[in-house]
Amino acid sequence: MKMLLVRKFRVLILMVFLVACTMHIMIDLLPRLERRGPEGRPGCSCPPPAAAPPRAAAPRWPSKHTLRILQDFSAEPASNLSSQSREAAAERAAGGGAGGAGGGGAAAAAAGRARRLIGPGAPRPPPPAGNAAPLAALFEHPLYRAALPPLADGDLLFNVNSDIRFNPRAAEQPEWQNEDHHEEFLPTGETSIDSYPNWLKFHIGINRYELYSRHNPAIEALLQDLVSQKITSVAMKSGGTQLKLIMTFQNYGQALFKPMKQTREQETPPDFFYFSDYERHNAEIAAFHLDRILDFRRVPPVAGRLVNMTREIRDVTRDKKLWRTFFISPANNICFYGECSYYCSTEHALCGKPDQIEGSLAAFLPDLSLAKRKTWRNPWRRSYHKRKKAEWEVDPDYCEEVKQTPPYDSGTRILDIMDMTVFDFLMGNMDRHHYETFEKFGNETFIIHLDNGRGFGKYSHDELSILVPLNQCCRIRKSTYLRLQLLAKEEYKLSLLMKESLLKDKIAPILYQPHLEAMDRRLRIVLKAVSDCIEKDGYDNVVENDFNTDVNTVTTER
Repeated sequence: MKMLLVRKFRVLILMVFLVACTMHIMIDLLPRLERRGPEGRPGCSCPPPAAAPPRAAAPRWPSKHTLRILQDFSAEPASNLSSQSREAAAERAAGGGAGGAGGGGAAAAAAGRARRLIGPGAPRPPPPAGNAAPLAALFEHPLYRAALPPLADGDLLFNVNSDIRFNPRAAEQPEWQNEDHHEEFLPTGETSIDSYPNWLKFHIGINRYELYSRHNPAIEALLQDLVSQKITSVAMKSGGTQLKLIMTFQNYGQALFKPMKQTREQETPPDFFYFSDYERHNAEIAAFHLDRILDFRRVPPVAGRLVNMTREIRDVTRDKKLWRTFFISPANNICFYGECSYYCSTEHALCGKPDQIEGSLAAFLPDLSLAKRKTWRNPWRRSYHKRKKAEWEVDPDYCEEVKQTPPYDSGTRILDIMDMTVFDFLMGNMDRHHYETFEKFGNETFIIHLDNGRGFGKYSHDELSILVPLNQCCRIRKSTYLRLQLLAKEEYKLSLLMKESLLKDKIAPILYQPHLEAMDRRLRIVLKAVSDCIEKDGYDNVVENDFNTDVNTVTTER
């Protein structure tokens, strides 16, 4: 009798287990089946009207997450749709068009620092009206209309066959070439470049002298793509001290996402070392705009975006290490922390409100397999030690040693370092340990101004040690010097130009007003340093003439 009861109990346990498994499978599959009619059409099984125009399908997110509403972030994402299958579904439904994270609507404007929810498609307030926009007037100035030398094949990063049409399916399905080989070429090469996505237009526009030209329409379009393209996959970037995410878009472009860690008003605590400071998303955005106003054009395009942490990060990532770090805070906000050297813990988690988070998206440079870059140690690199000082901090004649060392003993590299020094000082960026150049162009090319997240940390303090390279070497390009003088004038005031430029960003305001005012103050310090050098060494020994002729005809020689 006892054995019979034990057997019945075992059968009962087995039945309960089978029922639980069946319900689990139904929860996963039923919503998908309900959305699909015959022949894979979403919705009801009735045929659509014959004349109905094609419509882009609404984004479909994994039903499991929709039903469970972030119940548990500790288990394996076993029943998630993979990003690859989701991308394929999106391509079939939308034909590869620009996916919307849409949802615009007008911004909820409020006084002071009230929380703002701005959809990627929401309208931005226009810049203040006036007789003429100062930024437009600046870019019409002769100093900003300098012509580059004629570009030979060796001056272009990519020598593009203009007859080839870009087809994004090549990135996902290599076998497509054999199926539709006749679509690879256009009858003429005149309009084929229009079929390229904006990130590819940016890449093929890179040359020996600049990342992008002054009036390249693809750059503005790329900035718009960064805030509107559908995010199809997310992964953590390896290396680095703080969390950064690699985001891939529906058009196969990629960008580096740095999430918001500080509010606009917060300053770096005075007891923080420069190497343990936060990386600020708004600093990356502001650095791009400052670089363009200085006419360097050495920072890849960066834009701010409001990201839904649930739909646009957690649901599309295939990085299990990232996925496992999501949780719900006591305030019912969605948070995650990822894996990195600093600030990747529950105590330093990134939390949304409730699941929206700001961040910067920086467009990727071409893949290293296509365009190799060389990494150089900055001669004025800091010690990155709590007690030790670098050699340049104790040797006032350090620059003379640098100028005898390749590649600083010839060409324009030392002048590029001076440009970077001015750029960093205006931002207050002390974290410039290395820099990169494109290997193809050798030593005769510009420095890429990457990784500017530790700028704009303190508006109440000017870190004069950043200017040491300029003070020690007493060298500067004439074009840079003249532009700095121009930006110190009232009609071209740097803070006003930056404010106008930053208003175009979707998460504006980007900088707290004291940061803008600090740039004007620091600009005067730079000009005073150059003036002291000229008084000591003479104008011709300090200011390097990079103009062939008068600035009204401005042709640069490099």
